[in-house]
Amino acid sequence: MNKLRMGFVGLGQRGEGMLSTFLAYSVVDVVAVCDVYADRVENAANKINEARQHFPRKYTDFSKMLEDKEIDAIYVASSWEEHINQAIECMNHNIPVAMEVGGAYSIKDCWRLVNTYEKTKTPIMLMENCCFDKFETLVTDLARDQKFGEIVNCNGAYSHDLRKEITSGNINRHYRLRNYISRNCENYPTHELGPIARLLNINRGNRFVSMVSVSSKAVGLKAFTHDERCEDKTLKDIDFKQGDVVSTIIKCENGETITMTLDTTLPGFYSRQMRVKGVKGCAIQENNMILFDDDHEDIWNTYATMKKYGNNALEYNEYLPKYWRDITPEKIRLGHGGMDFYMVGTFIDAMLNNKPMPIDVYDAASWYAITPLSAKSIKSNGKPYKIPDFTRGKYKTNTQKDAFEKEAVYDQYI
Repeated sequence: MNKLRMGFVGLGQRGEGMLSTFLAYSVVDVVAVCDVYADRVENAANKINEARQHFPRKYTDFSKMLEDKEIDAIYVASSWEEHINQAIECMNHNIPVAMEVGGAYSIKDCWRLVNTYEKTKTPIMLMENCCFDKFETLVTDLARDQKFGEIVNCNGAYSHDLRKEITSGNINRHYRLRNYISRNCENYPTHELGPIARLLNINRGNRFVSMVSVSSKAVGLKAFTHDERCEDKTLKDIDFKQGDVVSTIIKCENGETITMTLDTTLPGFYSRQMRVKGVKGCAIQENNMILFDDDHEDIWNTYATMKKYGNNALEYNEYLPKYWRDITPEKIRLGHGGMDFYMVGTFIDAMLNNKPMPIDVYDAASWYAITPLSAKSIKSNGKPYKIPDFTRGKYKTNTQKDAFEKEAVYDQYI
């Protein structure tokens, strides 16, 4: 295979946006598009025609798209409810799949995903772009070189003021609104959890063991529906179930803890709040700061001696993947500061060269599982729950850290 013929299902904001990222690679052709809304299909088709001078085949019925014999892989960017179901359908049709992020609706669905992969052996990659971002990849490689010593705790968050997006759900046909009305859980765990799971070698010698979640009251969206910025006035009488702040703690088999925060319905700045604490140092994403214990003589004078990481911090450049050392303005523009382009490159490379997916089905199931478990824990006033081992014990002997290639740039596919 020297060309990758992609199908796209789900052509909302994320799906349509990622069209540009995939099409920036000359080896990719998007040959089919699907959405339940015909206008989205037409918009995507026109975008593809502008880039490739041909129209893709157009579908509003996903089952018919699955019968298309000229699709090499499908990118799933539909609603959260459909991610796992559509990924399973793809694998059952022997079509490799790139599945967008979210959270599962049941542990049973996570097992269905794993079981289908193990039955069909059809490649699947979870498209968690934050695993490819600059700070996360740098800190992971520093941790693997023991620069922080033994890791004790990692912190992460999805702190993102989404009040306007959520309350515009009826207008923009966006699935978040119905989820915030009907669910209370850690509904979007993978942005913060994925990079931490990589760093802690989850499913590769380590695993999640148990978790507990608690939720604050739900008043942020209710207040916003009475704000003039809320366009949908029909929401004023709606009671939202989703708590404004959900806090989760995960215990790992090797003794580390992970603290997570979901904060999407209150005023605030965007932050993933990644922090890594080890016996020899720490990293703090909010300030792009990295501290090693031997960097200073006075341990109480920590903040005065922290080393700030930036583009010109040559001392740490050896730990950055080559992609980030050589990034261009064009790549930066192709999605979330360049990490989308990097992520898509790894998927293309794995597909064209029959390589392991860097974020595999066991990662997807483990990270997605936090959502339904958090809902149960919240409902039971903070009761802890065990997290299944979706590898069925294989994590104990899996010594391959992951399939990320530090020196790859994927320019050969542009």
